[in-house]
Amino acid sequence: MAALHSGGPELRDYLRRHGLLRVYEALLCGVIVMRPADPLLFLEEKLREIMEKGIDAVLWYLCIDSTLHPKLKRISETHLDTLFGVDAQLMTEELCTKAWNFHRRNLMKLYFGGWIKYNLLKKNKRKKAEQKMTLAVVHYNIQILKTVVQKWSMWVRIHKEKIALAASRLQDIFNKINLSAVLKVWHAEAHSSSKTNAYFARLSKESQKGSSDSNGLTLKHKTYQFPEKALLQIFRYVNLVDLARCAQVSQTWMLLTQNSSLWSDINFSSVKHKVQDKIVVNILQKRRPCVLRLNLRGCYSLHWPSFKSISECRNLQDLNLSECQGLNDESMRIISEGCRSLLYLNLSYTNITNGTLQLLSRNFPNLQYLSLAHCRKFTDKGLQYLGTGTGCHKLIYLDLSGCIQISVDGFRNIANGCSGIQDLLINEMPNLTDRCIQALVEKCRQITSVVFLDSPHLSDTTFKALTECNLVKVRIEGNNQITDLSFKMMSKCCQYIRHIHFASCQKITDAGLKKISKLKYILVLNMANCLRISDGGVQSFVRGSSGAKLRELNLSNCIHVTDASVKEIAQRCHQLTYLNLHHCENVTDDGIEALGNMLSVISIDLSGTCISDKGLKALGRHGKIKQLSLLECKNISDTGIQMFCKGTKHLEYCHVSCCHQLTDEAVKALAFHCHKLTSVSIAGCPKMTDTCIQYLATACHYLHFLDISGCINLTDKALKCLWKGCKQLQTLKMLYCRNISKQAVLKYTAKLEQHDYSDADPPSWLGYDRDGNTPSPKSTSENLLEQILQNEK
Repeated sequence: MAALHSGGPELRDYLRRHGLLRVYEALLCGVIVMRPADPLLFLEEKLREIMEKGIDAVLWYLCIDSTLHPKLKRISETHLDTLFGVDAQLMTEELCTKAWNFHRRNLMKLYFGGWIKYNLLKKNKRKKAEQKMTLAVVHYNIQILKTVVQKWSMWVRIHKEKIALAASRLQDIFNKINLSAVLKVWHAEAHSSSKTNAYFARLSKESQKGSSDSNGLTLKHKTYQFPEKALLQIFRYVNLVDLARCAQVSQTWMLLTQNSSLWSDINFSSVKHKVQDKIVVNILQKRRPCVLRLNLRGCYSLHWPSFKSISECRNLQDLNLSECQGLNDESMRIISEGCRSLLYLNLSYTNITNGTLQLLSRNFPNLQYLSLAHCRKFTDKGLQYLGTGTGCHKLIYLDLSGCIQISVDGFRNIANGCSGIQDLLINEMPNLTDRCIQALVEKCRQITSVVFLDSPHLSDTTFKALTECNLVKVRIEGNNQITDLSFKMMSKCCQYIRHIHFASCQKITDAGLKKISKLKYILVLNMANCLRISDGGVQSFVRGSSGAKLRELNLSNCIHVTDASVKEIAQRCHQLTYLNLHHCENVTDDGIEALGNMLSVISIDLSGTCISDKGLKALGRHGKIKQLSLLECKNISDTGIQMFCKGTKHLEYCHVSCCHQLTDEAVKALAFHCHKLTSVSIAGCPKMTDTCIQYLATACHYLHFLDISGCINLTDKALKCLWKGCKQLQTLKMLYCRNISKQAVLKYTAKLEQHDYSDADPPSWLGYDRDGNTPSPKSTSENLLEQILQNEK
């Protein structure tokens, strides 16, 4: 039976197909419930009974004893058919309950699922309706906007047409009025011109002198016909005094001098010795709306009225008050109340204190450039004000040169308040140390340019701190602690540096130049007075990445540089415009001849070299040199200067001081070939006479600077010639000119901006005595020794 019972689904399928499944279930229930002693006999009896009654009469309890039948409640066939669709089955209450619960759960699942589907369908329909409504609203708004824009554009077009029509009518009216005014003025001018011509014709008949005067005045009258734009451009280069004189020439010129474009940049510094409060107040009250830049540098006689007038220039952006002795905190308070738009402010060499710095932080929110050079009365606390308030946070340029009272705390205060500084100038501060720069660089990481002149205590530590910034320009002079290590750090961390100036740094060697030869963007290199620099370093640098781009090179007093370096420079540096080989004693004509092929060079200093007439001739070959210095060149003569000047027509600056062998012929060549000369020095040339000054006065009308110190043969006649011919001369030096009298100096130099004069005998270091005789080497040594002993006493 166990085998039969566990026959699995295959046996059950077989019995179901043959209609014996009910018989199988009845026999199985009987065996399980009755547990007969002989199961086979029990099954045999029951099978016979089933065969007698038939298979249709078999019930599940047929093989069970009647005493063991369950007590069942009879359920009507109608109810069974209605509820379960069965034929006369007897069911227990438990089976009915289970059947009912099962049916109820199925119904709940069916209807709850249908309800959920209905709600989801309703929700989706509502979402679709909302989306359609949103699109409809957007479409409606677009249609409304299109309608509004179309109507607005139509209104604008019509309005523009009306405005254009009105402007056209107004322009026509203006043109008619202007034409009428021009015709009236032209008629008056023509009438005046006819009268003037008639007057000049009368004068020409009276005398020959009157005729010449008439020609001069007629020429002046024609100058009135210059275009106004041309005259305005000319007036921009005229100082205030000359501009006032121009205003007195004619009514036309007077009107032109009132043009606002001429008064946007006012420079009182050019006439600082003549400027008084009354002049400043008068000019600023008339021109205050258009003044943008105001320079009062060195105007020491200004006081409260001038500063009050400055405060009324509301549009002022650039103000220079350097060396104004009358400036104080109260004056700055007045200025700060009105000039809130300042971008540039120069307060160097003034008496300002912490109070002014506090005003800067409050009243100048846009200040970008500030100079406090040599202002000694403010302290570290004053610098702390720069970081408070609304001002000075935009500062990008700061000059603290000569402010020796600033300590490390002061620099830390600057870093806290002005972290955007890009250009930093700290010159002439012997107490400046590495700690100061480190404190500043902690927060000022945008520094691109630093200048430390005469700061002997800085070392490589400073440049290690500065490597955190993207340096573009470095200038330092007079330092014996900086070594090649700084150059090594720059080559690694300052890839875009363009300007390197390390003058008088004695520990810099060729190794440093080799380190920076890898940098690609260097345009300016100044290694003046670096005595350890030689051909090895110069040639390595020139052959490097920046050699072909270099614009300026200064090797002054680099005594180990020879012709080899000069030839390499001439071959590699195709864009070089400035070259300084001052006192490079080993440079000769061989190297200088190579420089003659450099078409880019316009300024060159060969003072103290071994150049001769041959080298000068080579230099004048391409004729583009504008500045030439030949101090103490003992091998040149008049012939060399003449050959140089024949090929050079653009020379503007020529210094040939202490060239004892030069005479008037050299100056004659300069004067008659180089008419654009503005600066000439013939100091220490004892063979020069009044004739050379006559040459200069006759041909060089643009001369601004002239040094004739030590020219012992010059007399008062030379000053008279300069007074007549060189009208633009501004600076004249006449030291050790014993044949020029004080009376002539007072008479002929009154209009000069600067002049130096002494009638003492020439000092021994000039190399000649009061008669122009060159002493023997023995006497020269004795003179120098005597001078040293006197200095020691």
